[in-house]
Amino acid sequence: MQPRLIRAATLLICLAVAATASAQFGHPLKGSWIGEWGPNKNNQTHLLLEFKWDGKMLTGTLNPGPNAMPLQNLTLDPETWTVHFEADVKNSSGGTVRAVATGKIQNLGAYERFITGTWTQGSTKGEFTITLT
Repeated sequence: MQPRLIRAATLLICLAVAATASAQFGHPLKGSWIGEWGPNKNNQTHLLLEFKWDGKMLTGTLNPGPNAMPLQNLTLDPETWTVHFEADVKNSSGGTVRAVATGKIQNLGAYERFITGTWTQGSTKGEFTITLT
């Protein structure tokens, strides 16, 4: 075989492998994200979010399981990679308060991406960070 043909074949194989690997990431929000939010470093609340993409619609859940809360007004701006969502969160007295979060996806090209932003729950405001697991 000629060296040019071998180089061309090797290049095509490398491109095919790279394309397949990058396609496995899927939607940038899809998956389980874990982290914390709070008004300061000493007062943090654990978070678990699950985002799903069915090819047409983005949906999500806060704390999946028996006490799951569906995310509402969930949006992703692909120009700025800003995520916004809301949820009605149960409080300690048995009622609910509105949680509103807006954050930006960081480290987008890697599997170890995370989101940082602001979280407001009732009258309490703070910062949140969640990481794709």
